[in-house]
Amino acid sequence: MQAVSIGFPVVADLSGIVKAYDIRGVVGEQFDASVVREIGAALARLLIGEGATEGVVIGYDMRESSPAFAAAFAEGITGQGLDVVDIGLASTDMLYYAAGTLGMAGAMFTASHNPAQYNGIKLCRAGATPIGQDSGLSAIRAAAEAGVPAGPGGGTVTKRDLLTGYAEYLRGLVDISGLRPLKIVVDAGNGMGGHTVPAVFDALPHEIEPLYFELDGSFPNHEANPLDPANLVDLQKRVVEVGADIGLAFDGDADRCFVVDERGEAVSPSTITALVAVRELAKAPGSAIIHNLITSQAVPEIVAENGGRPVRTRVGHSFIKETMASTDAVFGGEHSAHYYFRDFWRADTGMLAALHVLAALGESGTTLSTLAAGYSRYVESGEINSTVADQAGRIAAIKAEYGARDGVETDELDGLTVRLPGGSWFNLRASNTEPLLRLNVEAPDEAAVAALRDDVLAIVRA
Repeated sequence: MQAVSIGFPVVADLSGIVKAYDIRGVVGEQFDASVVREIGAALARLLIGEGATEGVVIGYDMRESSPAFAAAFAEGITGQGLDVVDIGLASTDMLYYAAGTLGMAGAMFTASHNPAQYNGIKLCRAGATPIGQDSGLSAIRAAAEAGVPAGPGGGTVTKRDLLTGYAEYLRGLVDISGLRPLKIVVDAGNGMGGHTVPAVFDALPHEIEPLYFELDGSFPNHEANPLDPANLVDLQKRVVEVGADIGLAFDGDADRCFVVDERGEAVSPSTITALVAVRELAKAPGSAIIHNLITSQAVPEIVAENGGRPVRTRVGHSFIKETMASTDAVFGGEHSAHYYFRDFWRADTGMLAALHVLAALGESGTTLSTLAAGYSRYVESGEINSTVADQAGRIAAIKAEYGARDGVETDELDGLTVRLPGGSWFNLRASNTEPLLRLNVEAPDEAAVAALRDDVLAIVRA
């Protein structure tokens, strides 16, 4: 069988859409249903080669191309003789729930927080074990580019509705009994939170004020990317207007959750990581807690103070999940608002993190800003990007400048991390996909953050 035509002028080349952790690109320009079918067939061949015959569960988001892509992918799977369970509209963490409970490999059609013209695929093995570049994605790409040989066919497609089971499973992981009623504004960003939030939250004693719950992959109100502060403005305004206790914002595939306090101020994902870590340690004393190297220094400090074992990792969900498995960690958090739970197949679920925050707030009898202050000790700059042609050269210049100073410590676990006397530190790392250097700074106060940020950027952008 020859490689299928996917709109490229000469040969099928998937290098532009196969990323480190998933497949993602512009619909109609970089991939279409025909290449999706080949990727499905390639996944099936990989699974069959590994001895996995349970089949594949497929979910998809609200983007216009998602249903057709999911159907084409199912054709590729069934053509190789494996069965498919189609769960229809789903969040990414709902797909992980399906892969975990059904014991099947999974494929989620979503481009997460990317703009409307994008779509993509997130893949996992049975039990929500990730498939990344080094764990099967490169082989899938190579097979799809070459053209997958025709299979025996005979696979079937079965439709199942797992939304209720997903919601009940999550609620069963958090003690929500006896909570005081809260007023909550939820911004779904026209993404999959509009589908999953009602199913999970309707059983709670809270008043929900919905923002943009209509599923619409054109994102008519704002991009479903709460990591960009511009996309939190509507939520922040509404929280203050209605006197809400808390605001929650989900990204397009609803696997990440961002939190806003009653004043309309964003709560750092590092603060949420520390809060949830303390709650998980209360259930599993002495357990490991994973944090990536960009989360606040407050996280490992608070984990240790509460009897846990803080474990630092590189940025990226594959590193988090691998380290969680090797340390049997009960929880892990990233600066980007990805939260991982041992009780959820070590997969990330913003919805479960949200339930923990609601439970903590409901139990506290105080405001969210007061509650969060107990888990926040330093000032963070947030991620600052610089377009740099010679990334390695700029990082080397920073290392030469700061490494020569007294009392400075450096490490290169992921990019360059520099720790200065007095509690300030920064990390500078290169983007995997763009000519960018990403800078994160933390210090005891705003003035120290600004001074260190400006000093580093002067060298980076010289």
